[in-house]
Amino acid sequence: MKAVPLIAATLLAVGTLPAHADDAAMLKLASGSGCLTCHQIETGGKGPDGLAPIGPAWRDVSAKYHGAKGASDQLTRTVMAGSNPYASHWKGKVSGLAMPPNAVAIKEADARKLVDWILALGPAK
Repeated sequence: MKAVPLIAATLLAVGTLPAHADDAAMLKLASGSGCLTCHQIETGGKGPDGLAPIGPAWRDVSAKYHGAKGASDQLTRTVMAGSNPYASHWKGKVSGLAMPPNAVAIKEADARKLVDWILALGPAK
């Protein structure tokens, strides 16, 4: 997708993403894997029809799991296998009930790279 480098360049230019060499690659991976259908990078965005976003913003994920032991492994498993709608800790903050399994959309090694990048984003500024 040609739009992904443009999106990355725009986000870097306005300072909403830290300047890391792999930002464009991670945004391309996220876009190609369908992640950006439900997730946004920045906190406070709206989802479809003005509702809460479908999934949590990645800066919120980064803040919630900052320094948590095993966070990368746990979140990679969630990306690959999905989450339990009855145990959601994002209830009331997002409009989606659960994350679907994504093993058909992304390889585990790529999911781990993306999760590690998300965890490095840090909280909203």
